[in-house]
Amino acid sequence: MRIKRLSPLLFGLVLVSGLVLAMAVPAAASPPAQVYYQTPTAGPDGRIIYIVKGGDSCLSIALLTGMDVNELRRINNLDEECFLPEGKQLLLGILQEPVITPGPSPTPTAGLPSPTPFSGNGQICVYLFDDVNGNAMAEESEAPIPDGVVNVSDRAGQVSLTGKTTRQLDEDGVPIPVCFEELPEDEYNISVALPEGYNPTTVLNYNLKLHAGDFSTIDFGAQLGSQAQSASPGEGGRSPLLGILGGLLVLGGAGLGVYFAFLRRKPPPE
Repeated sequence: MRIKRLSPLLFGLVLVSGLVLAMAVPAAASPPAQVYYQTPTAGPDGRIIYIVKGGDSCLSIALLTGMDVNELRRINNLDEECFLPEGKQLLLGILQEPVITPGPSPTPTAGLPSPTPFSGNGQICVYLFDDVNGNAMAEESEAPIPDGVVNVSDRAGQVSLTGKTTRQLDEDGVPIPVCFEELPEDEYNISVALPEGYNPTTVLNYNLKLHAGDFSTIDFGAQLGSQAQSASPGEGGRSPLLGILGGLLVLGGAGLGVYFAFLRRKPPPE
């Protein structure tokens, strides 16, 4: 295939036409410069100053700052033409500080004392009673049991007190328990050791949280065991009735002995 060459005349015409078209198309406008505006801030003296830039006018500044154009002219002594050379300082206003009227100085008050946790002492009493009916309740008809050993001790092991129960009564005939006074606030363990021959009808150990000002009384019950009940209250556990019967038997034996001796001494019949 043969490629035909363009003649010099035709090539010139094409070049001239391109130049004409390029000159006929308008050049694209460059993007406008970004408008930058910074709101002026008050200076140390409270005045708000605006620095005039190139192209500024009273109207453009008033629109930018939100001021009335007449007010802008008045406070800056500008005439109707409002000529603004670049770099000129315009007063936009004066920042008004809130006026604080000094009042009377606060009167210092004495510091209130901080609340001190209340602490003090309490009292624990123990009553050991003869629980005859076994209902674990102290009743008026049931007497106190003497010679029981009571121990009161705290959890920390700093308090360990021992007492002994008695049959003592007050002036009204009420049994007097064994008491432990002036005990500091704490948690205590109260235990009772019963005298010989008694069996417990209640627990013999009790934990108590003692607060200041408390007067606590704990009742412990016990009753005689079956062996102790069958024994005589006399010395050595012997019954008086058995003693009497024994004496009668001894006398009877002695009498029989005298009778047989008399029979031996009697002469035989002829």
